[in-house]
Amino acid sequence: MPVIHQVENRRSNGPLGKLFVVATPIGNLEDITFRAIRTLKEADLIACEDTRRTQGLLEHYAIRTNMISYHEHNEMTRAPELILLMEEGSRVALVSDAGMPVISDPGYRLVKLAIRHSIPVIPIPGPSAFVATLAAAGLPLDHFRFCGFLPSRRSQRQKSLRALAEASETLIFYEAPHRVVEMLEDVRRALGDRPVVIGREVTKIHEEFLRGLLSEVLEGLKKKPVKGEITVLVAPQETSRKAEPARPLSSVREEIEKLMRKEKLSEREALKTLARSRGISKSEVYRRWQAEKST
Repeated sequence: MPVIHQVENRRSNGPLGKLFVVATPIGNLEDITFRAIRTLKEADLIACEDTRRTQGLLEHYAIRTNMISYHEHNEMTRAPELILLMEEGSRVALVSDAGMPVISDPGYRLVKLAIRHSIPVIPIPGPSAFVATLAAAGLPLDHFRFCGFLPSRRSQRQKSLRALAEASETLIFYEAPHRVVEMLEDVRRALGDRPVVIGREVTKIHEEFLRGLLSEVLEGLKKKPVKGEITVLVAPQETSRKAEPARPLSSVREEIEKLMRKEKLSEREALKTLARSRGISKSEVYRRWQAEKST
């Protein structure tokens, strides 16, 4: 490990070092703070989840600090090595591939160990995929719960979701694109047909937000699968009962007419059925129905 030896020789017998937990862009390279750039330049070593990924960021900002890998497969051994360096005075910057380290990314073990060894841990805040998605979601933000990635095994995922059935907060998940449909089906089964927001490729060129009831978003995803980084927000239980999902108003008229035509329902029965499926009052559906008929 030549990089580690180099830092050891350079900063031995100095004052106690520091651990900087540095947020990096989640897509757009301009989403980085001046403080983060300065910290990365002044650090003695940058511990990266993937050195190849971080190299592009460093080259963009002409940062020439040495890097070393720090990821879930080597953190058991790498964390103590970095602690030794910081005890000898080195300043180590911890970064993940994107966003804030430790948040669904490697770093917790190193932070905890640094605290145990009385090494200062200094957060350098910045981009976070779930915070950015929350800001654009239009869902209640007074209370929310970040759940990270659900278990990949379906039985365990369903068990985790059942435990959230009575949660009164907006729920936040990360999910892989190849598993998002299966995951949303489990969410609907465990939590009901609630309003949901999917943030895809947030801050990147193909940024997209999908909004609607779980059933509606699922239907769209089955027709047009998505790729990229995905954040899933699920509205709290009370919102699913009271709030109208984000969907074009014209669809109220379309669905009422569809129910009357295909299901042979009366206008009153169609209004009642749509109100139940949308989670809003029958009077609100009727108001929109009348407003659309008059346009």
